[in-house]
Amino acid sequence: MNEREKLKCIVKEKSYEKRKVILSSGVESDFYFDGKQTTLHAEGGYLTGKLFFEAIKGVPDVDGVGGMTLGADPIATATSLVSYLEGNPIPAFIIRKEPKGHGTGAWLEGRKNLPAGSRVVIVEDVVTSGGSSLKAIKRAEEEGLTVLGVVTLVDREEGGRENIEKEGYWLKSIFTKSDIIA
Repeated sequence: MNEREKLKCIVKEKSYEKRKVILSSGVESDFYFDGKQTTLHAEGGYLTGKLFFEAIKGVPDVDGVGGMTLGADPIATATSLVSYLEGNPIPAFIIRKEPKGHGTGAWLEGRKNLPAGSRVVIVEDVVTSGGSSLKAIKRAEEEGLTVLGVVTLVDREEGGRENIEKEGYWLKSIFTKSDIIA
């Protein structure tokens, strides 16, 4: 079994649930992907880092990977660690939901690794409407970074890709809902 198939099994086992839930977009759904159950799993986290690194390896001059806390934190860290192990170190960053309440008041952690104009990729565990990705893009750009696109563990295929692309960014997904729920 290859790495992608192993990760798909972990996503199915750890992250997919068939149940009614209200998503962050406010929409009700009859299934849920909790990506953190996969990305915080030892093998799942490693494989996530490997596949995210593979997804961005062909993108020229990526200076950083990160996104909105909390879903992006383990993905950005795993991707950064794998990039180092593969001989192409890419630092991670984390975007806070609100500025730090003391000290520097920073919105973005890992800033010293990313000078203004750094070319970055936003990472997500799940994309539904794309709202969270677009928020992360906006905040990263307000912090002086140049956002190239988004990579997600799972695209729920509910308009996120279209909304992100409409704003001029690309979206790469490791899996789509159709890959997981066959």
